[in-house]
Amino acid sequence: MSINSSVSFNSDFLEANVLNIFLLLAGLIYILKQFLGSILSSRQEKVLLAISESEERLEQANIRLDEAEKQLEQTQLIINQIIQEAELTAQRVRQSILEQGKIDLERLTSSSKASIISAENQVKSQIQRQITALAIKKVSLQMQNKMTVDIQKKIIDKNIIELKGNIDI
Repeated sequence: MSINSSVSFNSDFLEANVLNIFLLLAGLIYILKQFLGSILSSRQEKVLLAISESEERLEQANIRLDEAEKQLEQTQLIINQIIQEAELTAQRVRQSILEQGKIDLERLTSSSKASIISAENQVKSQIQRQITALAIKKVSLQMQNKMTVDIQKKIIDKNIIELKGNIDI
């Protein structure tokens, strides 16, 4: 090998094996084209099928999403109705409790007044009985002090005459 050698172009195709390389390359491309073509075609079909299935799933998911949104709207309407009904019911219950409280308070007031009147009447009655008892006792004492045998006889005689008059009738 010499240091002065240079790269040069060989114009003899047969000697340079360019034709052989070209034929080999053309054959390889032809064979690999069919082999790789069928693999790529199969792969393309799988990818297209996967895309188609994905689009179908996306469409179904969108349909389910629309249904879920409709159900959510209906649920919100129902919840709002329930809240309104609950507020109305609470207001009615509150009003009923207030009215019942007023009725109970009036009943309690009436009952208290009746109890007070009854107690006053009992006290008045008891005072009258005591006054009557004291008056009778006082009169009895006065009668015993003033009553003599002659007065007793006159009273007895008078009562006997009255009884005879009542019996004769």
